[in-house]
Amino acid sequence: MWPMGKNKFHEGAGPSQRQLRVGETIRRALSDVLARGDVHDPELNRLSITVGEVRTSSDLKIATAYVLPLGGQGQEDVLKLLARNKGELRKQVAKKLTLKFSPDLRFQLDQTFDQMDETRRMLSQDVVRRDAQAPDEAAPDEAADG
Repeated sequence: MWPMGKNKFHEGAGPSQRQLRVGETIRRALSDVLARGDVHDPELNRLSITVGEVRTSSDLKIATAYVLPLGGQGQEDVLKLLARNKGELRKQVAKKLTLKFSPDLRFQLDQTFDQMDETRRMLSQDVVRRDAQAPDEAAPDEAADG
């Protein structure tokens, strides 16, 4: 059994309210920096990038931004450009934060839309639709007992 520190979570626990609040603040700041083109990289500035979510580590020293280029094209290029400009992005975001430390920024592709498409595809299958529309068989028995 591992000892639990005050900043550690037991397995399965979600982020703290502070992590959520700081993550959302970083998300807005990063979105603003990218939308304004505040970075001195013309390749990055010509792209429109959506920052869907930012998750922070429990100590708030690492922030992982889940990003997606507009239209979903050039995803790997976007990750390379963001990584290449990570230091400047960190400085620009830090100006907008009131944290003691500016978190290290990491970037990953936002898979949310792909997951939603897959869920829609699954729900549109005949077998799934039929099961979802089938009447609940337990309800008549319960009504008869009551």
